[in-house]
Amino acid sequence: MAAADHLEVPRRHGLFMHHGIDLGDGTVVHYLEGKQILRSPLAEFSLGEPVKVVAHSDANPVGVTLRRAMGRLGEERYNLMLNNCEHFAVWCKTGQHRSSQVDRALGFGQMLLEQGLNIKQELSEQTFATQLEAVEKLRSHLQELLKGKPKPE
Repeated sequence: MAAADHLEVPRRHGLFMHHGIDLGDGTVVHYLEGKQILRSPLAEFSLGEPVKVVAHSDANPVGVTLRRAMGRLGEERYNLMLNNCEHFAVWCKTGQHRSSQVDRALGFGQMLLEQGLNIKQELSEQTFATQLEAVEKLRSHLQELLKGKPKPE
């Protein structure tokens, strides 16, 4: 592991992943689940779980990543769907405010909606299309919100 690496560790027996940015000095900047962005020793961040480095093909230079991470220390704007630890780490590395875990959850919700509509044969195709359109509008709206969340450099 090296300075500015995006780190992830499993939480809750692998139910979800926790993310942070390695500062290269044995500490990690991360959103303490549900609270604030803080700097913790690697051992506290990992809680004894295996640490994995997340690769980014579109990563910014080390200095940019570290400045972004340090610049948000103390922030208390955690939101599971809109501003979580993965959004923070991906933004530090790439400038993109994204969470693949949230994207997967939204995709899973859409899949459940589609499956539910397939089971209910009495629903018309127009209702199906309306429901899918509503899901896509929600996804689009969330993405627009995410684009405006991080502080500019």
